[in-house]
Amino acid sequence: MPRVGVTAKDALLATLLAGAAAVVAAVWPGVRELDAPGALLLAAAHVPLAVIRRRPTPGLVSLVVLVLPYHLAQYQHHALVPAEVIALFAYAVLGHRVRIVLGVVASLLAVCVVGMAMRAGGGSLREQIAVIEAVVSVVIAVQVWRVHRARLATITERAERAERTRDQEARRRVAEERLRIARDLHDLLAHSITLIGVQAGAAAHLVRGDRPLDREELADALASIAGTCRDARTELRGTLQVLRGTDVGTPGTLPGAGGIGELARAARGGGIDVDLQDGDVGALPPEIGVAAYRIVQEALTNVVKHAAAERVTVSLTRDGEGLVVRVADDGKGPSGGTPEGFGILGMIERARSVGGSLDAGPGEAGGFVVTAVLPLAGAVTSR
Repeated sequence: MPRVGVTAKDALLATLLAGAAAVVAAVWPGVRELDAPGALLLAAAHVPLAVIRRRPTPGLVSLVVLVLPYHLAQYQHHALVPAEVIALFAYAVLGHRVRIVLGVVASLLAVCVVGMAMRAGGGSLREQIAVIEAVVSVVIAVQVWRVHRARLATITERAERAERTRDQEARRRVAEERLRIARDLHDLLAHSITLIGVQAGAAAHLVRGDRPLDREELADALASIAGTCRDARTELRGTLQVLRGTDVGTPGTLPGAGGIGELARAARGGGIDVDLQDGDVGALPPEIGVAAYRIVQEALTNVVKHAAAERVTVSLTRDGEGLVVRVADDGKGPSGGTPEGFGILGMIERARSVGGSLDAGPGEAGGFVVTAVLPLAGAVTSR
């Protein structure tokens, strides 16, 4: 129904234009007065205007076919200018291959009018030149308008695409930052809480034991708990400084490979014999040092929580352009091959964040082995 209503309105407009054109042709005749054939051509030339909105190409072609005989017969030329202008503009808005079609139509009309002007001469020549100017002006105007509209559409599309890209990038950065925060907090809190739990359990065992209470041994256990709390507080402060974007060169920043010795000492306080073999790895890039520290921290946490191990070996060695971090224990190992939870996944993500890789699984002689290879040349971060 809406389309029928539009067609009816277009037909009414075409009828009104045809009536006005007939009046103009009758009152101001051209070289040839308007007769019955001329009136028929004039009326027929307005029929395509009723369908040009729905069929722009056939409508324009039909109009051109009908107006050329009218102009060649030397009837009043200006009477058809409004219909020609409307048809050209409608095709410029709705049609396809606009530049080619409008160029051909304008050329046909121009050749037709020039030929008639050369035959007529005098005042008719000025009339023909006026018609040519009107047609050419319309063609130029609609083409400029179409180019302007296309340029605005392109600018709008680019702006929308840039906005979508910014939104996607912002969401990606937020997701990465959440993952990094979750990974840092897991590495820090899981390790510290596990050690505190083991050390507190040892202190409680001393108090409840049957043998006489050894105050010095109890003091050592409580001192280990206090030391673990201090280390956790220091690391937490460093983590918060990084998240807040404050100066990371002040005391309390995130530790590197140099802090692995403290991790070994804390694990020994939990009753595990830790053999640390850090060798001569030399100076490490800061991001590699942090990754190595976090991987060893999580691996030792898993040993304390799950392995029921008595001994664990932590080694750091250079292998070509990479740093190899290996943590191997003599415990029972997880029943499913890998421990449950986020620990292993966090270590893998930590290694990948600097362009490295990590493998974790049962050792050949039993226990569980974590091996990470971290690149030292061209190290990248996921920040």
